[in-house]
Amino acid sequence: MRHESMAYDQGQASLGGTPAHWSERESVSCGPMKIKRRSQSPLNKKARRGFRGYPVATVAFYGPDNTRATKVAVAIMASERAKADPLRRWFSEDVDVRHNPRIGQEILGFVQEHGARSVVMTEGIIGCPHEEGIDYPEGEVCPRCPFWAGRDRWTGEYQQ
Repeated sequence: MRHESMAYDQGQASLGGTPAHWSERESVSCGPMKIKRRSQSPLNKKARRGFRGYPVATVAFYGPDNTRATKVAVAIMASERAKADPLRRWFSEDVDVRHNPRIGQEILGFVQEHGARSVVMTEGIIGCPHEEGIDYPEGEVCPRCPFWAGRDRWTGEYQQ
């Protein structure tokens, strides 16, 4: 029996039109065993390939909480010790940036334009989209993103 399903996958950002937390998967049932295929987003495919050498493109998602990304930052690292240059950011207040096909295509173009051989992507939203010292004072908590106050940006858990 064959059927289409949508599987919840917090860690996959699609950037190809499919919501990041819902990656399109085709399920094939073979008795008690199911085989699932991942999203075919070109950027996801590049990230899944692993390290292929430098330059490396890093892709990080930011949002007011851990459910909606309003900013994506992409940087190119020419070598292991190089600074992130160039760095480009995309923003969207009305649509999650991970669900926006235009932003996904622009990111893919940016990565290709700079000859990135590898892509590294965060598994989810890693913090507030506002920048300390620019959007709010250094050393303070962002007043617009209370969700992140006191949380570890990588786990989302409260810090002691």
